[in-house]
Amino acid sequence: MDADKAQLDGLDFSLGMKLSALSDGTMLTGHVNDQAVVLVRRGDELFAVGAKCPHYGGPIGDGVVVDDTIRCPWHHACFSLRNGAVVRAPALDPLPCWRVEVSDGVAFVRERIQEPPRSSARLNSTPDSVVIIGGGAAGNAAAETLRIEGYGGPITMLSADSTLPCDRPNLSKDYLAGKAPDDWILLRSSGFYETNGVDVRLNSRVVRIDTVNRHVELADSDHLSYGALLLATGAEPVRLEVSGADLALVHYLRTVGDSRRLIASARNARTAIIIGASFIGLEVASSLRVRGIDVHVVGPEAIPMERVLGSLVGSFIRSVHEENGVTFHLGRTVAEIGERMVLLDNGEKIGTDIVVVGIGVRPATALAEQAGLSIDRGVLVDQFLETSARGVFAAGDIARWPDKRSGKSIRVEHFVVAERQGQTAARNMLGLSEAFDAVPFFWTEQHGLGIAYVGHAEKWDEIVIDGSIEERDCTISYLCEGRKQAVAVIHRDHEGLLAEVEFEREIGRPGARSAARRLSEVA
Repeated sequence: MDADKAQLDGLDFSLGMKLSALSDGTMLTGHVNDQAVVLVRRGDELFAVGAKCPHYGGPIGDGVVVDDTIRCPWHHACFSLRNGAVVRAPALDPLPCWRVEVSDGVAFVRERIQEPPRSSARLNSTPDSVVIIGGGAAGNAAAETLRIEGYGGPITMLSADSTLPCDRPNLSKDYLAGKAPDDWILLRSSGFYETNGVDVRLNSRVVRIDTVNRHVELADSDHLSYGALLLATGAEPVRLEVSGADLALVHYLRTVGDSRRLIASARNARTAIIIGASFIGLEVASSLRVRGIDVHVVGPEAIPMERVLGSLVGSFIRSVHEENGVTFHLGRTVAEIGERMVLLDNGEKIGTDIVVVGIGVRPATALAEQAGLSIDRGVLVDQFLETSARGVFAAGDIARWPDKRSGKSIRVEHFVVAERQGQTAARNMLGLSEAFDAVPFFWTEQHGLGIAYVGHAEKWDEIVIDGSIEERDCTISYLCEGRKQAVAVIHRDHEGLLAEVEFEREIGRPGARSAARRLSEVA
């Protein structure tokens, strides 16, 4: 609320702004009545949009304008300036917009305009029905995009989970820490799917795909035909294979149910052991410390996150955790788990009430393999995210796609990537021929330390740091043979956005522009 009031203390755009005070590219944050608004000038055009991103409330005025889109600095959601429509995840809802009127060299922001209508453009392809296998980020984004693009046929989402699609990144962050209400974690309510004609079937496990006759078979022997199919089965946690790994105190964190069970156990716990110094493991460590639990982290590496972020950043992350009371046991593995004890490979015993395993995930490709799809450490797809079987698409953690920047096929396990692939796959089911070339992005939050990562660096030979890691104010570039592969930023959100734009321009990315243009045309 304080942030809202601060924004409302800015200029009242309903009273008018001289055009001479608004140079090309200007973004000014002010208000209209009791609504915070960002006024943007692009050439001779003026736009007024909401000042808070509908994803997590990020400050839109601190973002970046690219062509006729505006991007949030926090998690890189992208919106059309013309009507507020979502061009790219992670935001699901549009930005509010206001009409701008110019009179005698003065711009006035007038009434709020309606939300962007759904597309009425003629589709190149309209499958008889769409079946989505998987109830995660990619599946949800695909279902929503199909409706936004004007598809009116049946959509069925088959989810093995017991809950609706959720905001998975927060299962290990605010939700686990107790900072987010229970009803906040779902991406959409059941009423949303009913209103939009999406048949979500929970606890539904698909056992077979027939790509010739175009139907899927469920575990209960039910069959469902499809005109187009999206495989979005995600990834499965790697299971720990030691004695005692099946005891009740051992937890994995992948679903809402997993997080709720861990929260229930944490209420009466004094000590927790995290096995795996991965992103999810370290986020869990941070969240459990918020609950006042003593936390130990066990991992085989010498420096946490060194493989992804390098030794300097990894060492700093460790120091942040230690400052917040986390104890590390690195260079160690678990030999055995007892009722209230973990035995390490060096003979050390640590008493505990909870064990959380975060040693990685594997793409859930069993269905794709059964269906005879091309597999290579994931499901192989083309630039349009279509698999080797016509009419079958794959998105999210299972998809390995041709990356323009590296010239290689890559697979990335990021929530935002999954959502954006779901959006692109949906458009291509409708024959819109949109190549997936979005730059990978993810973020982590640990003990108040925010790190955003743009790009994809499987290897690097040089790291360039601008600023100070210790002061939590820096941009870290990962280079290979002199070419920038990825950028991580610590509390420099704007520079993270600029890195994304830089990478897009390298490949001449048309995706966001064409999507924004199509969405703008329906206004």
